[in-house]
Amino acid sequence: MPLRRAALALALTLIATQTFAATGRPEDRLADPALETRAEAIGRDLRCMVCQNQSIEDSDADLARDLRRIVRERVSAGDSDAAVVNFVHDRYGDFVLLRPPFNPVTALLWGMPAIAFGGGVLVILARRRRAPAGIEPAPLTDTERQRLAELERGDSA
Repeated sequence: MPLRRAALALALTLIATQTFAATGRPEDRLADPALETRAEAIGRDLRCMVCQNQSIEDSDADLARDLRRIVRERVSAGDSDAAVVNFVHDRYGDFVLLRPPFNPVTALLWGMPAIAFGGGVLVILARRRRAPAGIEPAPLTDTERQRLAELERGDSA
């Protein structure tokens, strides 16, 4: 039973730590819980340009903190979610979006997984077709043949 209590305490501590870490500093949070929830949801779709693989809500970088403040200011000003995302997108471009739109500029980005997979399959197939059936040993030299004959007769050098 004590082990279960310790495991439960550890799990609750980890959950609480993640929750508090993701919310940033308390002074940056909005007083209205509904607005804060909206701001967090918007922030989860925006990329931290310093960390690059984290949302601004998950990042501790100064730029992410500034972007979180901008998002919260726009949400507090009454902007819709789309208007807030457009505001940030207009200033930082497609790179700030964790899910960039599909357009001619980002088509290669979206198609790269399929291209890489197809290229890998082609390389594997090409190697299979070119693979030799077996490697033939080089023919023996005269010296090697003589030595082999001596060994077969039982002569020792």
